[in-house]
Amino acid sequence: MKISVVRPDELGPGELAAWRQFQQGQPQLQNPFLAPEFTLAVARHRPAARVAVLQDTGGLAGFFPYEVRNRVIGVPIGAGITDCQGLIHRDGLDWDPLALLKACRLPVWEFDHLMAGQRPFARFHTERAGSPLIRLTEGYPAYVENRNRAGDVVKQTMRKQRKMVREVGAERFVFDDDDPAALSALRAWKGAQYRRTQQYDRFTTGWIEGVLDELLAAPSPDCRAIVSTVYAGDRPVAAHLGLRSRSVLAYWFPSYDVDLSRYSAGILLCLRMAEAGAADGIRQIDLGKSEALYKTRLMNDETPVAAGRVGRSWAVTSARRTQSALTRSIKQGALGEKLKSGRTGRVLRGLKARLAAR
Repeated sequence: MKISVVRPDELGPGELAAWRQFQQGQPQLQNPFLAPEFTLAVARHRPAARVAVLQDTGGLAGFFPYEVRNRVIGVPIGAGITDCQGLIHRDGLDWDPLALLKACRLPVWEFDHLMAGQRPFARFHTERAGSPLIRLTEGYPAYVENRNRAGDVVKQTMRKQRKMVREVGAERFVFDDDDPAALSALRAWKGAQYRRTQQYDRFTTGWIEGVLDELLAAPSPDCRAIVSTVYAGDRPVAAHLGLRSRSVLAYWFPSYDVDLSRYSAGILLCLRMAEAGAADGIRQIDLGKSEALYKTRLMNDETPVAAGRVGRSWAVTSARRTQSALTRSIKQGALGEKLKSGRTGRVLRGLKARLAAR
């Protein structure tokens, strides 16, 4: 196998066509985070973005998009905002992860949302989890029937919806909302949420802002960002900025008006997106790896994702493993409880935000 490394903007029309063909032929690769448009958008704001192009006797065989951070650490393209990672390839392709890293001149490649079904990477997994899905292959009515058999999430949400209509205003849902006020409301709610939960605000991180703006303006049906909004009267009560392909909607940046949280508008938003999405060709909403209770109640399937690292350099891999273990210990232990508050906590959170934005 021959592996060459190029900048994403150096890919030619034939290579981009092959990339899209690999995706279209395999349902597991149809997530919009795996589309060439996502890689190209990230690359315009991340100069260290690269793509390894795999070729064998049959011609173009695969594409491996990645970034280099801190000069020696390889990460998936758009790491920090991507919930689906891996190698986009011809059906049935096998590859050697260590040879891949050697061609990329990477001592280590770290991942946290890798498609666990990519077997060549399996021996490098350190954690596996299920990413909850709303599967809509049989249509929205069948999904609702499934959820009604499993519990009362739909019935309970609709009871609250009727109460919202009585007390606030008539419900209106827009699946692809181009009103700038909807995006502004989402950004304000999400920013407040980041501050409450002491996370860095992704909407104020330069490269992330640039990528989101590009994807919101993108015309491609294979990868574009859309805002979906639930209104009560003229008032937006919940909104979601997601990334979609023709058949998959990635649940990305959801938020809601906390003053109206008693109406469970966030869950109502998910149900409305499922209903409208199913009518518009969406066959799966990937809710993203999380233990959030509402995702457990909404999901009717899941897909396995993995975290870990492929290491070619013992020194770099060991150092990163030690660093990760220390970070987990701080977060989980008594020391972590102390660091969550006070000046030290603020300093560490600020450092984490700066590193994530690099």
